[in-house]
Amino acid sequence: MILEVSNITKKFGGVTAIKDTSFTVKSKEIFGLIGPNGAGKTTMFNIITGNYEPTEGSIKFFGQRIDGVKPHKIVHQGIARTFQNIRLFKSMSVLDNVLIGFDYQANYTYLESIFRLPRFFKEERKFKNRALEILDVLGIKEYADDLATALSYGQQRKVEIARALAANPKLLLLDEPAAGMNPLETKELAELFFKIRDEFDITILLIEHDMKFVNHLCDKVMVLDYGKTIFIGDIKDAIQDEEVIKAYLGDFKHA
Repeated sequence: MILEVSNITKKFGGVTAIKDTSFTVKSKEIFGLIGPNGAGKTTMFNIITGNYEPTEGSIKFFGQRIDGVKPHKIVHQGIARTFQNIRLFKSMSVLDNVLIGFDYQANYTYLESIFRLPRFFKEERKFKNRALEILDVLGIKEYADDLATALSYGQQRKVEIARALAANPKLLLLDEPAAGMNPLETKELAELFFKIRDEFDITILLIEHDMKFVNHLCDKVMVLDYGKTIFIGDIKDAIQDEEVIKAYLGDFKHA
């Protein structure tokens, strides 16, 4: 197990957003976190990435506790994320947006960057080449010099994923990556995540509402409802579980 979430509770004043939730994620697994709006999914992401501290419980990443660790240190340890609303730098190119993801890996000093000393240029060339490799895997290398915001919605989502991959994570958290995409884009995105998992040797934890997308992609899912876990297991079992159907799926049909 690379991620162990144990008995996490998160309270905001008198409101309990997550209650006594536990789950584990295996290496190279694609794990889905699903449930209705307000179920606590994004709160869980924010706890894992250090934006919130849990009220109770613990989180271990490769056996080391990370609950309460600052977000920038979480990234250093190998966890990166994307957001439900795309967050790109509007005045920057696709390539420059991705290069930001390498920031903490820079092996040169502040003075070396100011005076443009040899090690600075060596590191910058290395990051640029790696960024182009990532963009190529995601199928958007040809747009490297374009403004990121000039791309289509689906392509912008890929830029954000590329920036997260630049941080060289072992665990990638994706918050509703298929939101706003048409069925063809969604299908292509699922195949891309399989490719990312295999080529980058990465584990994926995602929040998603598109159940056909989840059904096609995820090895395992956890279903939250009002902060409580109502199911953990295979997606094929989740879509037949009476409590899950009642709380979330409605008339969803296996596809």
